[in-house]
Amino acid sequence: MPKGGEPHAFSRLAEQLVADLRGVPSEAPTRSRPRATQPLAGLIEVLRQEYRLGRDAPEYTLRERWREIVGAAAAAYSHPVTLERNLLLVLVSHAVVRNELFHHREMIVGRIREVPGCEGVKGINLRMG
Repeated sequence: MPKGGEPHAFSRLAEQLVADLRGVPSEAPTRSRPRATQPLAGLIEVLRQEYRLGRDAPEYTLRERWREIVGAAAAAYSHPVTLERNLLLVLVSHAVVRNELFHHREMIVGRIREVPGCEGVKGINLRMG
């Protein structure tokens, strides 16, 4: 046995040859790869961070303060949706409002960065919808 106490891992081809020689079906599916087992606590923490479980997402705060950030008139025709890769996706239902938000995007991003948890926002992505 190797030093770690783990049995030697043979290649897939070797395992298939032995299984064919013995006349038994191979245990592993042909397209899967065995991976090392990970501790569950680390995996759960990664999932909690990815899906923001038990934490307030920056999008919720931006939705609550959107009227303050862009003004009442523009807020009536626009809605912040998601924050991905430090870009805020904003759905806009009127072309004039989209154009207005586009021209004032640097000021809007500056106001967004002042919101707690949104310091890393680099820009906004405006889409009709």
